[in-house]
Amino acid sequence: MNFRTYRATTYRVLRQLRADPRTIGLILGVPTILLVLLYYVYGDYPGIPGVDPAFPGIALTMLGILPMIAMFLVTSVAMQRERVTGTLERLWTTPLHRADLLLGYASAFAVMALVQSLILCGVAYFWLGVDSAGSPWILLIATLDSVVGVAFGLLTSAFARTEFQAVQFMPVVLGPQIFLCGLFVARDQLPTVLEWWSNILPMSYAVDALHVVDTNSGFSSHLTVDLAVLGGFGLLALTIAAFTMPRRAA
Repeated sequence: MNFRTYRATTYRVLRQLRADPRTIGLILGVPTILLVLLYYVYGDYPGIPGVDPAFPGIALTMLGILPMIAMFLVTSVAMQRERVTGTLERLWTTPLHRADLLLGYASAFAVMALVQSLILCGVAYFWLGVDSAGSPWILLIATLDSVVGVAFGLLTSAFARTEFQAVQFMPVVLGPQIFLCGLFVARDQLPTVLEWWSNILPMSYAVDALHVVDTNSGFSSHLTVDLAVLGGFGLLALTIAAFTMPRRAA
């Protein structure tokens, strides 16, 4: 890895993002709009006496789902676009290494992920009434969750030949994670095989970390494990992507 080419890649991707308002809107606006829509969906939902309202718990879970979905979609399409347009092949003629490219992309989108998480968490907590004991940790979890989505987007883009194929990977990669992360049924109440399966999916640990900070204000060992595993998934995805990233467009 060369720090100079890595830095240049990061700046180049950030410049491209700044010149693409639609992508910025997708990253920063769409997750927040969906969360607000969900708030109004539950606005007139009759509550059960003695039971907490449904929306805050669901909204907290969505903070571990929406960022990963948005960043996965944007990153996988953006990388595939560079390959299809020939930009990537031209970059390979320079001293650029795969690690420089992938880490540059990850760093640039990590900046966007941080801004996305700030907006999403700000709206959730200051407008929609979501609250938790460990509120300061929510931003860290949402940002790390977004970065993992970036890593998996870069990984899956290596196996797609067109932007449409990159999008087709989304239900394959993210669909099972949404169903098994605890959104619909608590993971410990799933059938044994599905519970084992959920244990090897990164979104499960993002949602679990959010549930931990919902009732605990401190940085517990449980939260440490969840964040470490979530970060490990991201590093693993980037490592595999570095070995599978093709140097020629198909």
